[in-house]
Amino acid sequence: MDKVLIVLCFAFGLVMSAVGFPEGAVAALLTAFFGTIAVYLIRTFFKEDAELLTRIFLIALLVRLLFGIIIQVYNLREFFGGDANTYDRLGFQLVEGWFGQALNDPKSQNLTSMTSGWGMNYLTGFIYIFTGRNVFAAQSFCAVIGAAIAPMIYKCSFEIFSNRRVSKISALFVALYPAFIVWSGQLLKDGIIIFLLVLAITMVLQLQRKFSYVNTALLVLSLFGILSLRFYIFYMVAVAVVGAFIVGFSNSSASIFRRVFVLVIMGLGLTYLGVLREAGGDLDQYANLERIQESRKDLAASADSGFGEDLDVSTMEGAITILPLGFLYLMLAPFPWQISSFRQAITLPEIMLWWASIPFLLSGLWYTIKYKLRTSLAILIFTLMLTLAYSVFQGNVGTAYRQRTQIQVFLFIFIAVGWTLRQEHNEDLIALRKARRKIA
Repeated sequence: MDKVLIVLCFAFGLVMSAVGFPEGAVAALLTAFFGTIAVYLIRTFFKEDAELLTRIFLIALLVRLLFGIIIQVYNLREFFGGDANTYDRLGFQLVEGWFGQALNDPKSQNLTSMTSGWGMNYLTGFIYIFTGRNVFAAQSFCAVIGAAIAPMIYKCSFEIFSNRRVSKISALFVALYPAFIVWSGQLLKDGIIIFLLVLAITMVLQLQRKFSYVNTALLVLSLFGILSLRFYIFYMVAVAVVGAFIVGFSNSSASIFRRVFVLVIMGLGLTYLGVLREAGGDLDQYANLERIQESRKDLAASADSGFGEDLDVSTMEGAITILPLGFLYLMLAPFPWQISSFRQAITLPEIMLWWASIPFLLSGLWYTIKYKLRTSLAILIFTLMLTLAYSVFQGNVGTAYRQRTQIQVFLFIFIAVGWTLRQEHNEDLIALRKARRKIA
C-alpha cells in the first residue's frame, strides 16, 4: 500500500477530529474502524489484486470524506441532499423510542413499524446507539460503504469478462465519478443501495459457478437490505436473479441442480426474514399506475427542473407514450441549454464526460450481448427493468440525475468493455505497423 495514502488517511483523521470536536473525533474513529474492516476483507478475498483494490478503495474513501468534510463545515446538507437531515432526525427519534423516551413528533409515531423505506432510519438509529446523535459519523459510515462499491464492481465485472483492464476501469469510474461521490458521500441511502445491488449480482455470478452457503446468505441479506431501503428495486433484482439462475451458465445436470437448490434456499431465507410478506404489502399499496401518476406529478411540479407535468401515466397507454421522453431525460439530463441554477451548472463537466462515454457504452453493450449474454443476464435484466421503470416514474431532472447512479454502476462495466476494445484495437494496429516496418 502506498505510503502517501497512509499519510493522507492519518491526515484526514486529524482533520475530521478537528471538525466540531468531539463529534468529528467519533466520526474519524468510526471511519477508521469500518475502513480497516473493509481493507481486511479486500486483502483476504481479493488476494491477486489486493494492492490495486486497496489503493482504489482508499482513494474512493478519501474523496468522499473530503466531500463530507466540506458539507459538515459549511452545513450544505440541505443543498446537496436534504434527506440526510430527515434520516438524522428519524434515526435519533428511533433511538429515543428504543430507550423508552416518548416520540414527541406526531409524524414519528409509526417509526417502529416496518413502513416503506424503513431501513435507513434503522441503520441511522443503530449507529447513533454507539455514537450519540452524530450525523457526521453516520455520513462517514455511508462514505465507507460508498467507497466499497469500487472493489465490488471490480469483482463483479471480472466474474463476467475475466479481464483486469475492464475491471480496473469499472472500479475507477465508480471510485471517482462525481455523482457517485456526491450521493454516496452523504447520509443517504443511494450508496448503500448501489453497494447491495452490486453485492447481490456478484453473489449470483459466483453461485452459478460454485455453491456456497456464505454466498447464498450474502445474496439473501443483500436482497433483504434492498427491500428495506427501496422496495420496488427489490422486485427488479429478484426477477433478474431468478432469470439468471433459470438460464444459467451451463445446462449440465449438476449446474441445474445447484441453481435450483440456491433458489430454494433463497426463497426459504427470504420467507424466514418476512421479506415476501412485506414485499407483498408494499406492492399492494404502491405498485399501481394511479399511485405512480400521483408521485410523478408531484416530482414534476416540485421544482423548476420538473418535466412532463401534463403527461398522464395512470394508464398503460400513457406509460408507454412517456417512455421515450422519460428515457431521454433519465439517460442524458440535465441538458446544458436547460441549466438554470448553480446546482445544475456544477454537473456540466460530468454530463459532458457521460455523453462522451456513450459510444463506448453502446460498443461494450453490443459485445456483451453477442459474446457474454448468459453470464451478464442478471445485469442486463435488472438494468433494463429499472431503466424502464424510472423512465415512466421520474418527472424531475434532479431526481433522475440522482437515481441514474443505480443504473450507471453497471453501465460503467459496459463502458469499460467498449474502451478496452478500442484500446486493444489500437494496440493491434500499432503492433501490425511495427511488424511491417521490421519486414520492410
